[in-house]
Amino acid sequence: MSHTILIVDDHASFRGFARRLLEAGGLTVVGEAETAQQAIASARELAPDVVLLDVKLPDGDGFRVAEQIATPVVLTSSHELDDLRTRLERSSARGFIPKDDLTAEAVVALLP
Repeated sequence: MSHTILIVDDHASFRGFARRLLEAGGLTVVGEAETAQQAIASARELAPDVVLLDVKLPDGDGFRVAEQIATPVVLTSSHELDDLRTRLERSSARGFIPKDDLTAEAVVALLP
C-alpha cells in the first residue's frame, strides 16, 4: 500500500527534489505547501498519511505547526539532529530526518 504525503518547505527547489525522491520510493505526494498556514490548511483538506514538515518556515515554527496538525508529522531540516534534539523530544512529531538523509524508506520507517 502506498502512503500519501504532504511536503511543506519554503524552498520550491527542495519541494521538487523531495517530491521526485519520495515518489521514486513509492510514496504518493498529494500536495505541497510553503508556509505554516498553508501546511495546516492543506493537511486538513488533503488528509495525507504523513506530513514532511520543515522546522523553519517564513511564517511559523515547524514544531508549533506540528502541534496543530492531527496527521503524523515527520520534521526535516538542514540543521543537524543535535541542534534540535531537545525540542524534538518534546514535540508531537513522529521523528526527524535531516534533509541530506531524506528517503522514502526513512519516512515510512517513522509511520505507525
